[in-house]
Parts: sequence; C-alpha cells; structure tokens
Amino acid sequence: MTEQKSPQPRRTIAVLGEMYELGDEAPAAHFGVGRMAGEYGIDFVIAVGGELAKQLALGAADAGVDAAIVADNETATELLNKMIQPNDIVLCKGSRGGMRWQIAQALTGQEITGILH
Repeated sequence: MTEQKSPQPRRTIAVLGEMYELGDEAPAAHFGVGRMAGEYGIDFVIAVGGELAKQLALGAADAGVDAAIVADNETATELLNKMIQPNDIVLCKGSRGGMRWQIAQALTGQEITGILH
C-alpha cells in the first residue's frame, strides 16, 4: 500500500492597491476593505502604495490577517514570487491608475503594459 501525499493547502493572497478619489473617507474606506479581507477568508494581504495602503494593512491585521505593505507593483511581484506556492490563489485589485494588472502579467510571464499600452 502506497501512502498518498495530501495536497498543499490552498491559500488566498489579496494584492490590494489604493483606491483613488474617495476624498475624506479614504482612510476609513481602506481600513474597512482590509477588515473585509479577513471576513472573506483571505489568508494574506499585500497592500500596495503609501499612506492608504497602510490603512489596508492595518484593517487586515485588525481582522487577524497577516499583511505586508509594499511601495509598488514591482516589489509586490517580488514578494509574491518568494511566497507563492502551488494551489495558491492570487487576487489583484486597485484603482486603474495603480495598474495592478501588471502584477498578474508578471506572474504569468506576459508583457508588462501600462494604461495606454
């Protein structure tokens, strides 16, 4: 009788960028999205950007989710390449201006495009 290896557990990693044009409610909205990541069962949050990304990460941490803050898409991609495992699911979301699709392009070996390309 051969012993079967159990598959690696599936993790969900959310790469969340700053949401632009929210005005005075931006910090609370970002914190809330971070908290929602925990409510929806996200295992790890990578918050991309500046001050508002910190609010995303703080909200995630408040919901019990491990989080990292990075400055840009390139750094987010580098972190993902170090941590991603087979069976993981990666979700990328943010304002169009943050071009989070570049992270998905890099992970899948596609040409990196900008807004107009």
